[in-house]
Amino acid sequence: MPTPHYGQPRYRVIAEELRERIESGTIPPGALLPTESALTAEFRAARGTVRQAIAALREAGLVATEHGRGTYTTPRQPRRGVDGDSKTETQQRQVAADAELAALFAVEVGAALMEQQSLTRINGAVGTVVRTYRLP
Repeated sequence: MPTPHYGQPRYRVIAEELRERIESGTIPPGALLPTESALTAEFRAARGTVRQAIAALREAGLVATEHGRGTYTTPRQPRRGVDGDSKTETQQRQVAADAELAALFAVEVGAALMEQQSLTRINGAVGTVVRTYRLP
C-alpha cells in the first residue's frame, strides 16, 4: 500500500492515526490497543513498522507496554492553563473484583485486580479522577 503522505515514513503515518484515535477518545485512557497482528492487517504494514509506530507513541507518553499483557493507553495529562497550575497524583493498589469488574475481566468475584488511580488537581481543586484496572 503506498504511503498516503508523500515523504512521510509509514510508521509515522500509523502512529499519527493511532494518536488521533487516542486523543479523540476512540481508544479511551487505560484501554488496550489492538494487537500487533490486528494492526498489521488493518494498516497492511509489516510487524516491524507497527512496532516502530507503537514505540513512537510510547516515547510521546501516550501508551505503555507490559510484557505479556499488551499495550494500553495512558491516562491523559491535562494541559496547563496560562494562569492555572495542575498536579497529578497516581496511586496503585490491589483490590478485590466486585461483580461488575469480575464480569468484565471474566474472573470470580473477589479475584485480585490492580487498580491505578490518577487524580489531577487544577489550582488545588480536583479536576479529574481516572481509575484503570488490570489483572495482576
